[in-house]
Amino acid sequence: MSHDRDSLQEFLDYLEQQRDELRVQIHLGKLEAQEEWEQIEEKWEKLKPTLNAIRDESIASSKNIFTSLTLAAEEIESGYKRVKKLLGK
Repeated sequence: MSHDRDSLQEFLDYLEQQRDELRVQIHLGKLEAQEEWEQIEEKWEKLKPTLNAIRDESIASSKNIFTSLTLAAEEIESGYKRVKKLLGK
């Protein structure tokens, strides 16, 4: 399960990088992109504390939580892609 945890952490690091890059672009972006961004930010703010709470726990005993967190992270990734598209990137 360490591999799953490492994969999830790599994915979350990737999402955080995308988030940081988009935050800069949003300041120059369209209103529609900013509205989409705000919805994604709400999801991110709900996801991050949960991830921090279970980061050091055994993922094996938390398979459902791991699956749910992965799905939430993928939903955030899709949102980032929509924002990029709205920004024309």
